[in-house]
Amino acid sequence: MDFLNFILAPVVIIYVILMSILFLYIFNLFYLAILGWRKRKNLMIPAIPMKSRWPRVTVQLPIYNEWYVSTRLINSAAMLDYPRELLEIQVLDDSTDETVLLIAEKVKEWKAQGINIAHIHRADRVGYKAGALAHGLDLAQGEFVAIFDADFLPHPDFLRRVLPHFDHNRVAFVQARWGHLNRDYSWLTLLQSFSLDTHFAIDQLARANTDYIFNFNGTAGVWRKLAIIDSGGWQADTLTEDMDLSYRAFLRGWSARYAGEVEVPAELPVSFTAYRRQQYRWARGSLECAIRYIPTIWNSQFSFARKLQATLHLTGYALHFLTLALIFLYPLLLMLAVQYPTLLEPVGIGLLLNFLVFAPAFYFIVAQQLLRRRWFFSLPLIFLMSIFSSGLAVNTLSAALQILQRRVIPFERTPKYGITRRTQHWDHSRYRVKVDWVIFFEILLAIYNLWTAWFGWRTGHFLIMIYAFLFAVGLIFVSGSTLLQSFSPRFKPDPQPATD
Repeated sequence: MDFLNFILAPVVIIYVILMSILFLYIFNLFYLAILGWRKRKNLMIPAIPMKSRWPRVTVQLPIYNEWYVSTRLINSAAMLDYPRELLEIQVLDDSTDETVLLIAEKVKEWKAQGINIAHIHRADRVGYKAGALAHGLDLAQGEFVAIFDADFLPHPDFLRRVLPHFDHNRVAFVQARWGHLNRDYSWLTLLQSFSLDTHFAIDQLARANTDYIFNFNGTAGVWRKLAIIDSGGWQADTLTEDMDLSYRAFLRGWSARYAGEVEVPAELPVSFTAYRRQQYRWARGSLECAIRYIPTIWNSQFSFARKLQATLHLTGYALHFLTLALIFLYPLLLMLAVQYPTLLEPVGIGLLLNFLVFAPAFYFIVAQQLLRRRWFFSLPLIFLMSIFSSGLAVNTLSAALQILQRRVIPFERTPKYGITRRTQHWDHSRYRVKVDWVIFFEILLAIYNLWTAWFGWRTGHFLIMIYAFLFAVGLIFVSGSTLLQSFSPRFKPDPQPATD
């Protein structure tokens, strides 16, 4: 009794604060979705063709041990429809396996056909991807630099469609929209496609067309070389060198453009462990940039709206922290409700806000509509996406804890296997990612949530019961799928690199 009296006020205050912050983030999702809908025409309108001369362009292809997809990428870059005398291709190869020989042979083939292509191999890999891009930039002859990761396949007209978006000399970069080569390969790839479609159809579109800060996504875009140099160049002290450079460019007074009508298809990760590492890298990199740039942003001359949107953008993964906080707070609320039966009546107003957890589903639906995709029959999967996202909360927490511990984590690229068709196999392929120990905490947290759901059912508080159960489902789905895929190989290897 004394203990419950002691924690009553702190628990209620903390809950109200958490729900207020959650409301801010969720309200912003609705706001961006409305902005995206209002700007939907800009998603498909091509830029006005250039009337002046075409500039010299360097195409950079950063590669590290991508045996399955490196030749496919090089072929795609070499077939870009652009004046040969103005095009330079750099294969920035940091590989330490047979990929080096594969690339060397492919580069030799295209050189024989008159393509200006160079194989730049580094043995030390200092700075990881950022280091490779910086090294290539020192040698680049182009006024503009196009960048494609190993899993992307630009269409031949990419440069002719993107370069016109540089409509004045203070545009630092132009970002194109990602497409998906293997969207329907599995549940994992389909769920990823919903998430990425939302980012590119709404978030990037809304921010770019409302003068908010948005970031270069690391690939499928073009930078003005002068803007990279003026903004301090590529730096490797965060795990998202692309976001880091983007914010430095905006803080230096540069602007950017989003070419949403230009789609560049890419291969989605088919491995749960690889996908988890990718999400870890994106979460940690975003948080590192948030720590670095939010104070500078609020001390800048940006408008209040721009400052607020930049803050919400950089701290987007905070939704996972809010989810975890609510997970641990629910049992305390239930214990207090047993002693104080009327407690959850006023707090119930806050509980109703939990329905906003499903707001991302609205976000996903609007994105699919903007991309003119049939979404109605995907509604169950769209709602599953909301639950799936909550299952990655512990993965994000581990990123934050390692930042606080100042643990240096090397850049770890997401392996791809050249998977574009359902009939292809990958389970016994090279580049397997080890299961992270975090998965066991996810299992324990899922059990904890099931207990909370049981507690909610026993005490008659069914709203908390439902949300605790949904959190448990998300954690079980993520951890269970990872273990099942890691320890139950069912397919034969497909050892040949992709060439198309």
